Amino acid sequence: MTLPGVAADTDALLKLRHLVRHIPERGLAPTGMPGGFVTRRRGRGLETIDIRVFSYGDDIRHVDHNTTARTGVTHVRTFHDERERTALLIADFRPSMLWGTRRALRSVAAAEALALAGWRVNEAGGRTGLIAFGAEPPVFVTARGRERGMVSVIGGLAAAHRAALLGSAGDQGHKNPSFEDQPLATALEMAAGLVPAGGAVFLATALDNPGEGFDGLATALNRRAALTVLVITDAFERRPPSGSYPFLSAGGRIRWTAIRDKKNQTALDSRIAHLRGLGINAIPIDASAGPEVMAEELDKLEGRVVDGGGSRRRG
Repeated sequence: MTLPGVAADTDALLKLRHLVRHIPERGLAPTGMPGGFVTRRRGRGLETIDIRVFSYGDDIRHVDHNTTARTGVTHVRTFHDERERTALLIADFRPSMLWGTRRALRSVAAAEALALAGWRVNEAGGRTGLIAFGAEPPVFVTARGRERGMVSVIGGLAAAHRAALLGSAGDQGHKNPSFEDQPLATALEMAAGLVPAGGAVFLATALDNPGEGFDGLATALNRRAALTVLVITDAFERRPPSGSYPFLSAGGRIRWTAIRDKKNQTALDSRIAHLRGLGINAIPIDASAGPEVMAEELDKLEGRVVDGGGSRRRG
């Protein structure tokens, strides 16, 4: 049985596609393709698709000299066009994400937001891949285009979330150090080696335990590929009522904390402002809101132009 808001349900994530398909039609983006997300336009890419016999009209700069010398027949390389959008989704399913007070766990909201971002890239003709971390080992899905690519990504999201829930449930009964959050910076190091230059990265996280060097890694990644952080928040952490609350420590013990003021919203705003100050796009995502509201937040990426790692709005 799948509990709404607790499990990242495959069917529910697949159905989010209609929120992308039904948005008002827009003109072509600077990528030369329809869609809300914009990336660097560099013409031909560097990733080889095929080597074939030279034909009239081919660019002689793409002659493959090794194959030509070996066969005695002129061959050329063909490449992926870098205008074909490649986006890498990063899902934070660490233990600190596996809670929520309204509608859905923060981790489920992260899966929903990433699915929406992935469907938008998919509808624009791009390719989408996934890194989901929280349980060992991380789940990787190779970037692919078309509907089959997103089906694989959503399957990866659901499987990784299920593994994270099972892992955290087992850790609570055994003082396993894996119950502690691994630094978020680890995911950025993985992403740097997987996303192509000029692509895009969408990281859905609450920014708990970013780890040493997170700012530097995020800035470097943003120079290579447009980085957008979907900052997942819960209603309780934004405006908690005063009182004493129990929580489960990393060692599996019940502890108590007292909340006497409501500075959490200010702290949240400062985290988002800090990311934006680094030139990184940051969008707050309310876990208590439905996917329709998340889709509206993602609409704010419309008209975004990425140039040399920085971002700005046209107009």
